[in-house]
Amino acid sequence: MADNPDLTQRFAKAKFRAWHRGTREADYTFGGFFDRYSGEWGEAELVWFEALLEEDDVDVMAWMLKTAAVPEQFAGPQMDAMQRLDFVDIPR
Repeated sequence: MADNPDLTQRFAKAKFRAWHRGTREADYTFGGFFDRYSGEWGEAELVWFEALLEEDDVDVMAWMLKTAAVPEQFAGPQMDAMQRLDFVDIPR
């Protein structure tokens, strides 16, 4: 993450939105992905994630689980990482 106050605020807002989707499953999916990967992101990756946050959770889950085709604007390395599901850690 850059030392840019605006970018820092955007990362904080994205993290909040990722962890407050409305269902526990979506929270762990989006929030876990953000926590696992966002430290490696620059602005381009953040823009991708911000756009993903605007999509319906059910659609994103279908893309992640490969039960629906990923739209071109979301295809690529970040979706590939999301589809691995190696970031989901549900506390007991």
